[in-house]
Amino acid sequence: MTSTPPNSGTAPPSANVKVTTKTFVLDTSVLLFDHSALSRFEENQVAIPITVLEELDQFKVGNETKNFEARECIRIIDRLSKTQTLQDWIDIDNGEGGKLKIVLHKESEYSEANQVFGSKSNDHRILDAALKLQKEDPTTSVTLVTKDINLRLKAKALELPAEDYKNGQVRDVKLRFTGKTLIEGIDADDIRKLYVQGSSRKITMLDPHRQNNHYYVLRNGSSSALGYYSEASKSIERIDKDYAYGIKPRNAEQAFALHAITNPDVSLVTICGVAGTGKTLLALAGAIEQRNRFNQIILARPIVALSNRDIGFLPGDAEEKINPYMQPLWDNLNFIKSQFGKNERKSRVIDELKTQKKITICPLAYIRGRSLANAIFIIDEAQNLTPHEVKTIITRAGENCKIVLTGDIRQIDTPYLDEQSNGLSYVIDRLRGKDLYAHITLEKGERSNLANLANTFL
Repeated sequence: MTSTPPNSGTAPPSANVKVTTKTFVLDTSVLLFDHSALSRFEENQVAIPITVLEELDQFKVGNETKNFEARECIRIIDRLSKTQTLQDWIDIDNGEGGKLKIVLHKESEYSEANQVFGSKSNDHRILDAALKLQKEDPTTSVTLVTKDINLRLKAKALELPAEDYKNGQVRDVKLRFTGKTLIEGIDADDIRKLYVQGSSRKITMLDPHRQNNHYYVLRNGSSSALGYYSEASKSIERIDKDYAYGIKPRNAEQAFALHAITNPDVSLVTICGVAGTGKTLLALAGAIEQRNRFNQIILARPIVALSNRDIGFLPGDAEEKINPYMQPLWDNLNFIKSQFGKNERKSRVIDELKTQKKITICPLAYIRGRSLANAIFIIDEAQNLTPHEVKTIITRAGENCKIVLTGDIRQIDTPYLDEQSNGLSYVIDRLRGKDLYAHITLEKGERSNLANLANTFL
């Protein structure tokens, strides 16, 4: 069948036509990121290309978060369309008058995207659906919303407005919360009293913007002290660089991180930093130091398979499949063990914890539905999680549970996340200053001079 040329039978939009509505066309990546995205566009219209429904159908089976999101989104669309078809605009029921519609683009119709880019793909069908809406109704402003950067670029090449899905994004990544503040010019007597008394209410007054569990480097020339603000005592309390199972902090930020990890009043800790700053090592050392407070130490990290090969391709049972991805955690555990002789009691304790399954690894896909009680849960590389995945993990916390999230927000391995939209940034932005929560950013690399050189110049 001969394709119809573009704009056939449709008058080009007039420059004098008044735009009265906004229509947002959602890509599959948005709905897999947040199944509730349909209701996030206030009073505006939300269009779903039929190709997106097909892709959701392909993702609906499985135990990963994206499979859960696909199933939930399908259920929401089904509920909204119970007594109606989706060929016309229907109410989204978001309390603000939003509308929803499924957009069809038939194979027999002219494909501007295929013509421009020279190939057929689902992305091009989604672009064609958005372009169709743009041409059919000049009174609406059509915008494609997608987490796929390349699809946004393709849309803009076709003069179709496109933007990222912004719900859950950190507002200003440049002003990121570090969890610590340097205060210069502290009276030397106040620093001395902080060392002697262990806390100070007078120093507290120097920071009018103080938040609970915030950390401080206090200086007066060569004199300095480390402290943190406790809302319970309304004072800054002294922090010492104490050992945690053979690991001693090498700088102020590491001392802060270890304090947060071992502080019984803090149930959720986030630690950011580039490679070599000691995030994972401190988390493990702090966890083992508290082994008598918890029944189990659970280790996990998101599995980002390489070369598009799923872990199902790997041989062995579930634990054997994920072990290669967990090797960095075992490497850090072996480093802690190496601080002691083979026959030392502390070295044997680590072996006993592993043998008795008191230190264990757990695929994050299996967390949903569990209740984690009397456990300390360490999630490494948390920057590769979505905000919804992080929320799912934290809501699993039961009685006497502590969660430690570590990661580097500048080293993200998943295609639809960035510094503003990943789960680690989301937690830091939303929970700063809250009770039970503490954050610290590690800045100084301690792995080696070579690692520091690479982080700085490569």
